[in-house]
Amino acid sequence: MTTESIVSKVWSFCHTLRDDGVGYGDYLEQLTYLIFLKMADEYAKPPYKRDVGVPEKYNWASLRALKGAELEGHYIETLRELGTEKGMLGQIFTKAQNKIQDPAKLARVIEMVNDTQWTTLEADVKGDIYEGILERNAEDTKSGAGQYFTPRSLIAAMVECVAPEPGKTIADPACGTGGFFLAAYDYLVKHHKLDKAQKAFLKTKAFHGNEIVPGTRRLCLMNLFLHNIGEIDGESLVSPTDALVMQPAQTVDYVLANPPFGKKSSMTFTNEEGEQEKDELTYNRQDFWATTSNKQLNFLQHIRSMLKTTGQAAVVLPDNVLFEGGAGETVRRKLMETCDLHTILRLPTGIFYAQGVKANVLFFDNRAAGKGVATKEVWYYDYRTNIHHTLKRSPMRLENLREFIDCYRPGTRHKRKPTWDADKNPDGRWRKFTYEELAARDKTSLDLFWLKDDTLADLDNLPEPADLADEIIDNIEAGLASFRTVAASLSSGE
Repeated sequence: MTTESIVSKVWSFCHTLRDDGVGYGDYLEQLTYLIFLKMADEYAKPPYKRDVGVPEKYNWASLRALKGAELEGHYIETLRELGTEKGMLGQIFTKAQNKIQDPAKLARVIEMVNDTQWTTLEADVKGDIYEGILERNAEDTKSGAGQYFTPRSLIAAMVECVAPEPGKTIADPACGTGGFFLAAYDYLVKHHKLDKAQKAFLKTKAFHGNEIVPGTRRLCLMNLFLHNIGEIDGESLVSPTDALVMQPAQTVDYVLANPPFGKKSSMTFTNEEGEQEKDELTYNRQDFWATTSNKQLNFLQHIRSMLKTTGQAAVVLPDNVLFEGGAGETVRRKLMETCDLHTILRLPTGIFYAQGVKANVLFFDNRAAGKGVATKEVWYYDYRTNIHHTLKRSPMRLENLREFIDCYRPGTRHKRKPTWDADKNPDGRWRKFTYEELAARDKTSLDLFWLKDDTLADLDNLPEPADLADEIIDNIEAGLASFRTVAASLSSGE
């Protein structure tokens, strides 16, 4: 079968099942289970002859031999039993459930998967099929999957700036569906002629992730596996543990991450009356600069602790990390003292599936302990002021970030030149501020803008009505999120 026919077939079944109430996410999970079992079956045969750990009772042939209610019952049992296995197999099937209630349609999906020889497909073909459904799933706002899906254009730009090198480790403490890992993999394969040892390292040793949501972790592992990262009979590259609980046992060369949105860390428990309640969660870690329930500040502190003394990080964080007082001020000061916080990319609204998010990318390099402050100057690129993106009509693409990447100068940061000049180019988006200037600001705020907002000054240059409406919605959502944060702080007595 051609690539196009496989993609067409996969999507046709997706639309058929949606009529039965099976969403993209549910369909994606069932595809994950079935493709994994089919590939395990292929690997068990010549020329591979590998034992991938799937018991014979629950192998691919056992599914194809049954129909109707017997198939449904056996499929449910298969999902349950495989979830008790070790390694990647167990992680793929953790808490797995059958969401295709019609046995006839389940049988049709099994036959569709069976018609393809998955192990002989090129990794980019398998990956494109899977990534396509992941993106569709993220667009389905009812599923809530968008919070795990970072725009691929932003990920590609971040990876290009960091420019990872072969033989080095890359981590993401909240890896979602694995977007940063895939982009880093593609970058390394494209920009370096890898030898056999480097290829083996890239496949099984380079990437380390954490993802506490079982369904998302499953999608991540399968996404990586279909892109030729990880072994079908190997250990899971993604841990189910909460990355923030303890100091990392090992440090890494790079951290690329977009930690989950939402300011407060919390845990759900059942009270004496049997009702579900949430309790704010603080992480009492000796290596943290400040103890706080602010999830974003905790992730920032944790990411710094993950880095080798020569390690580099690029992290997406919301605006509150740049200006919040108390623990926020402490973390910002300590970050600039111990690391070289050299670049901040200010992002526009309308690029994330979560509405109203105002975020930035912080690029920083760890430094060995020494005298003086590690950060000498911070370069800002304002890609927010007078920028209008929407997810459907005007999505942010990699070419939109090309000027920023050029200004960043990957590999030659010491040759940076500002595009902003108070007299010659007041509209320049790229300028630097010294550590002394930033440290002197109230609460060491890094929340800086210098461009004039045209929509406030010139009514003739208003965006298109649809874009303006989207921006208004984003601003209202952001305002509501801020009010909820204030209300939560008041109720908790902060």
